[in-house]
Amino acid sequence: MAINQVNPGCEWVINGEGVPTRKWDGTCCMVQETVLYKRFDAKQGATPPAGFVPAQDPDPVTGHWPGWLKVNVTRTGDKLIADDSADKWIVEGLANSFPNYPAETPADGTYEAVGPKINGSRDGFAEHKLIQHGDAAFTPEPPRDFEGLKAFFGEQCTDIEGIVWHHPDGRLCKIKRSDFGLKW
Repeated sequence: MAINQVNPGCEWVINGEGVPTRKWDGTCCMVQETVLYKRFDAKQGATPPAGFVPAQDPDPVTGHWPGWLKVNVTRTGDKLIADDSADKWIVEGLANSFPNYPAETPADGTYEAVGPKINGSRDGFAEHKLIQHGDAAFTPEPPRDFEGLKAFFGEQCTDIEGIVWHHPDGRLCKIKRSDFGLKW
């Protein structure tokens, strides 16, 4: 639950730095050197599966260890097919967003896979697709203070999950409507 206190290291948001972007409710993915990856969180004490690419060191408090697993994609004629059925909707999002993959490759970076079969399509997408993180900047910008954000989520922008601020140096800061006890 959010309190009226800035997390250490996120003061830059309050100082007006960074670009606020919409947080989509989907599944995090990454493209690196034409290869598609899906997010995987090795829970405390669990051994990550073969091929796990760490995104950071394990959290010393929770033990969670976020990273990436390769999504194997096969092209059959004009169709992209996920080698693992668990990746079907992510690959469909890739195909809808980049129909000529791998000849047409997404830029390296992180993406959100969204669509009707991902998290219940809370954002209302009719088809699966990949949205590059940081691509949906707010105009005008949302407030950056506690009370302003609470009102923003509760009264003005009741149909979004949250905000992610992107600093030019790569730092990120995220806040969700549920952090204020508001339903999503």
